[in-house]
Amino acid sequence: MKIAVLGATGLLGHHTARAIRAAGHELVLIHHPASRIERLGYLDPELHSAELFDHSQLSRALADLDGVVFCSDDAPTRHRRWQDAVASALDETNHFYAACLSAHVPRILHVGASVALPRHPDGERGHEGLFYDEMPRWKNPYLLCKWALDRQAREQARAGLPVVIGIPGMALGEFDAGPSSGRLITAIASGAMSRYVEGQRNVIDAGEAGRGLLLALEKGRAGERYLITGTNIEMAELTAHIARLLEVAAPTPMPLAVARGMAALQRLRQRMSGEALKIDPTSIAAMAGGQFLDGAKAAAELGFQAEVALDDTLRRAIRWFGENGYL
Repeated sequence: MKIAVLGATGLLGHHTARAIRAAGHELVLIHHPASRIERLGYLDPELHSAELFDHSQLSRALADLDGVVFCSDDAPTRHRRWQDAVASALDETNHFYAACLSAHVPRILHVGASVALPRHPDGERGHEGLFYDEMPRWKNPYLLCKWALDRQAREQARAGLPVVIGIPGMALGEFDAGPSSGRLITAIASGAMSRYVEGQRNVIDAGEAGRGLLLALEKGRAGERYLITGTNIEMAELTAHIARLLEVAAPTPMPLAVARGMAALQRLRQRMSGEALKIDPTSIAAMAGGQFLDGAKAAAELGFQAEVALDDTLRRAIRWFGENGYL
């Protein structure tokens, strides 16, 4: 198969590209002209430069493919109104889906996020059948972007586009150049994260997440969600484990309301001084929306089962961050 990835410079995109290569497929990377795509040169990909908002350019880049994985990072990088963040994210993906339709792409994978699922009403593990009855009440830009994009992907599938939705747990691992989710590790290492919000998480090795997302593209049914899961773990245990491996003091718990208050104060400070946010809306949403996840559907339909132990994932991620100057 000839499979393209959009967003390959991000953590999940990079590992999905590696999984595509490891499975013996032809790899195409569709990238923004200014992106640092040279980091993935070792995968010997076919490179297509295209702007998301240039329909003809993007349609040409998507031509003659067997599938495409869209893992562009739509997390708000600065504080903005939730309406603006959602409109911007949907505008980008609308252009992407229109180009896929024009290029007759036979398989499309939208990479979503578990925060788009409401918590299980009975406190059980979250699954693919959980949906918000209406727009989430909490007007967090990151949460609403992920909710809106999940809804849009399902609408596109109902309209006839072959869109599958892959939703990995919190991915940790090498090649997190942002860092993105790996900020959990770098912030504990630096002491910037001395507190955490208690809750439940599902953590998956980033390489395993890439392998699971490829399986979702290859075998998933259009319009269906697939949770790509790893280890269910309490935040207290996860942060303590990371701190032990780093040989630093473990963070202590704090209420979510306090974290939200701190974030609001930091946004005010940012407006006045331009200081970067230490607790951003994305982090708050991830802390508030965490839950254990059930990967039974991906196991049954895709044959996916995570095989890498959490301890191995954390040790490799810490080693990579250390070797690349993040610690």
